[in-house]
Amino acid sequence: MLHIAICDDEKNFVQYLTDLLNQYSRETGKDIKITAYYDGMELVGKYDTSIDLIFLDIQMKLMDGLHTAERIRQMDENVGIIFLTTLTQYGLEGYKYQATNYIIKPLKYVRLKSEMDKFVARRQKEETPSLFITNDTGKYKVPLKSIRYIETFNRNLMFHTEQENIICYKSMKEMEKELQDKNFVRCNFS
Repeated sequence: MLHIAICDDEKNFVQYLTDLLNQYSRETGKDIKITAYYDGMELVGKYDTSIDLIFLDIQMKLMDGLHTAERIRQMDENVGIIFLTTLTQYGLEGYKYQATNYIIKPLKYVRLKSEMDKFVARRQKEETPSLFITNDTGKYKVPLKSIRYIETFNRNLMFHTEQENIICYKSMKEMEKELQDKNFVRCNFS
C-alpha cells in the first residue's frame, strides 16, 4: 500500500487532488491510503512515519511548505515530497529539501499520473528497509543502512546514525529480535 499525505490549506484543492489520486488508484490497481492535512504545523505535529509521499503546498498561513519540509526531513529523510505551488519562483529553493518534484497549480490528471508513475517506479527500485522509532521528540523513520551502531543508554537505547543520535525506549533484547534477520550482530552480551 502507498500512503500519501496531502498538505494544503485549500480544502477544495485537497478534495480535488484526493479525487485524482483515487482515479489513479482505480486505473493502476495500486492500493493507496490518503491522509489530508490543512497546514504544515498539523502535518509536522501529527507526522506518521508510514507516509511514502507528501503533496505539499508551499504557500500556507501558519507554517509554509518549505519550513514544513525542513522539519519533515529531520524526522524522515526518505519520504517523497512533491511541492505544489502557483508560483515558479520557489522552484530551486525546494530542492534543498530533496524534493521529488514541483507541480504548478492548477494540476491536471495527466501530470499527476506521470509523477505518480515515476515515483512508484523509483520507489520499487530504492525500497530501503527502515526502522520506525518513536520517542518524546517525535517519530523517526531510520533507514537500516544509516545505522552505525546501537548502544544501551540510561536504560534505553541510543541509535547512532549517519545523521544524528536517536533515543529509543525499547530494550536491547526487543531490538535484537526486531533486527534478527537484517544483518545486525550483537557484539557484547553481559
